[in-house]
Amino acid sequence: MANPAPLASAEIGSVRLEVGVADITTLQVAAIVNAANRSLLGGGGVDGAIHRAAGPDLLLECKTLGGCSTGSVKITAGYRLPAKHVIHAVGPVWNGGGHGEEEHLASCYRSALALAADNQLASIAFPAISTGIYGFPLDRAARIAVGTVVAEISAAPRGIARVVFCCFSQVSADHHVAALADLGLA
Repeated sequence: MANPAPLASAEIGSVRLEVGVADITTLQVAAIVNAANRSLLGGGGVDGAIHRAAGPDLLLECKTLGGCSTGSVKITAGYRLPAKHVIHAVGPVWNGGGHGEEEHLASCYRSALALAADNQLASIAFPAISTGIYGFPLDRAARIAVGTVVAEISAAPRGIARVVFCCFSQVSADHHVAALADLGLA
């Protein structure tokens, strides 16, 4: 499937940022980010959708990884997905904001970008990590996502040419567009 037209886009040097509403499992990018749980063995929401679309070999590879801690990432092949890789990011469960949730969420985005660069992946798509069942407020999560990605790319793009914020809902996308606007980029 072709990538849908973005709702908003911005350029930071040679890196294109896009915000859109789509099914992340259909995007043609080098890597998609999975909003994974600590076991990496599948779950609900985007995690379950990615595991279903990638097929059973994704689960088999994830079983060899030994899980992943909150705020960290691990990479696998994409199997049946258009994306060649899946970067599994374990976001925090929202517990009111006083338990390091914002730092852990920012770490997911920083670590995923670093892992993509280390693997020479030119494009990456992020879901709105931790905003589903983990309950992270959409507006805060979008500001952290966009702000962290913009800061990291501004400091060192490291071969990444395209970053997509792939939202499941229009409301989430609107928060990401607002976060870009707050930074003077939309």
